[in-house]
Amino acid sequence: MAAVADTYRMSILRELAQKGEIRCCDAVSLTGLSQPTCSHHIKLLADSNLIVCRKQGRNNIFTINKENFKKLGQYFEKLGT
Repeated sequence: MAAVADTYRMSILRELAQKGEIRCCDAVSLTGLSQPTCSHHIKLLADSNLIVCRKQGRNNIFTINKENFKKLGQYFEKLGT
């Protein structure tokens, strides 16, 4: 899966796993990337249905799509047998 084949996207996913949710500006601070570049990475994760975005006032809030990660885990579990 190309969406998780990038160190910046993996760091965003790890941060989401630890904190539960983050804002786009949090991801910018975490990665050190420019806001447009960070938004591009977030868009790839969202387009892959690995994260969910919701609007809260002026902020975009991101969370992990737990259902899709559960399915992904089941897929990898089957590969290991």
